[in-house]
Amino acid sequence: MFELVHYRKILLFVLIGALCAFAQNPDRSKPPELGPPPTLKVPPIQHLKLSNGLPVVFVEKSQVPLVDIILQINAGSGMDPANKTGLASVTLAMLDEGAGTRNALQIADEIDYLGAALATGSGYHTSSVTLHVPLARLDAALAVMADVALRPTFPAEEWERQRKQRLTSLAQAHDNPQTIAAVLSNRLLYGGHPYGLQSGGVEASLRSFTAQDFKDFHARYFLGNHASLIVVGDIAANAIMPKLESAFGKWNAGKAPSITWPEVKQVAERQIYLVDKPGAAQSVIRIGRIGAKRATEDYYAIDVMNTILGGSFTSRLNYNLREQHGYSYGAGSGFAFRPLPGPFVANASVQTEVTDKALTEFMKELQGILGEISDEELQRAKNYQALGYPGSFQTTGQIAGALTELVTYGLPDTYFNDYIKNILAVTKEQVQAAAKKYIDPNAVAIVIVGDRAKIEAGVRALNLGPVKTMTIAEVLGKPPKMEGTD
Repeated sequence: MFELVHYRKILLFVLIGALCAFAQNPDRSKPPELGPPPTLKVPPIQHLKLSNGLPVVFVEKSQVPLVDIILQINAGSGMDPANKTGLASVTLAMLDEGAGTRNALQIADEIDYLGAALATGSGYHTSSVTLHVPLARLDAALAVMADVALRPTFPAEEWERQRKQRLTSLAQAHDNPQTIAAVLSNRLLYGGHPYGLQSGGVEASLRSFTAQDFKDFHARYFLGNHASLIVVGDIAANAIMPKLESAFGKWNAGKAPSITWPEVKQVAERQIYLVDKPGAAQSVIRIGRIGAKRATEDYYAIDVMNTILGGSFTSRLNYNLREQHGYSYGAGSGFAFRPLPGPFVANASVQTEVTDKALTEFMKELQGILGEISDEELQRAKNYQALGYPGSFQTTGQIAGALTELVTYGLPDTYFNDYIKNILAVTKEQVQAAAKKYIDPNAVAIVIVGDRAKIEAGVRALNLGPVKTMTIAEVLGKPPKMEGTD
């Protein structure tokens, strides 16, 4: 038996050697050719309604016994009243701190016992209550979700805990250069527009809020005709609709207050704002201007153009500042697409001693994107977007999240399946036109947060524009004084 086994091993080695001898050596002189871009086929999107008119956007995905439900409310921090900055954010955060007959601990324990996840949150234009749950526990979890969304109690003791946490976060922000830079950049671009405010609240508003403020906001905007339900999961429409009807079908309609969004002006000239953070080992650079709204016809061209500039690891900005010069661990850029024009921002954290040199390279790349784009760059950027896109639709949660974009912006049901085709159709001329339309290195607000004593002279010597120096307190105000401290 031993000799037979030994013989078979020798024969196997001989066969492997023969196969290797006939195999061609791989060509390592160039990267392997990419195959055709993958196709994406999102399951059919069904548009349904509850008896009270609440829209339901439904996709059946049957591979895994899970369900994701997003209740999207058409209200966010843009609806915060004057002098009540942060009201939407706090109201949403308070929803699961007590609802129906349950207190905060009971809600958390029940959701945990069900193997589910429940989350709340707000943006500028919309807010949401999100549920992820195993199909077998859907009924019980949906009952908790409905209580949280429709019947919150806003207990005073929970708000006091939340208030202290938010004041602590405001105090900690004074030592976070990324936060300092973001707050100042948004303020410079948008002023008193909601996009320019601190949507999480400021000390004065956080100290003034009462439970009645949250109840009033909830009553004004949480209306059955001012929301949408997005459902994705391993369940048929005729099975989920009665459950949704039971949970949300009696939700009253109403008329939500209208809001007029203030006009904003594009950055007119280049100016530098240097915020002093003594002893900082790095400088945070944030270069911004107002970008484009989501509904722009230039959307796909902007997407490709920004991928080339700073939207991927192989982008010009990252290659320059990270790979070529070693000034930063990573540099990039991006457009925040919203119902109204959101910001364009190019940013990086760089070593203190090369702040001026890094800023020179930023301006070089912002100027360079207005010029020639190679065929290789264009194809690489389109492949980056096309090849990665299907990976964002693998789970029920990913699909549900994507559907919020469709609901918010009124996109066609074919949008997701057509995305790759539309990206691959972008031309070099469209990319160059988008760059010239939305990128202007001579009209940007440049924010630098770093050690002024070490970087100011070098920054001024660049002669890029006026330099205004600021303290952290001028950006964020004084750190909140916490109870129990002197």
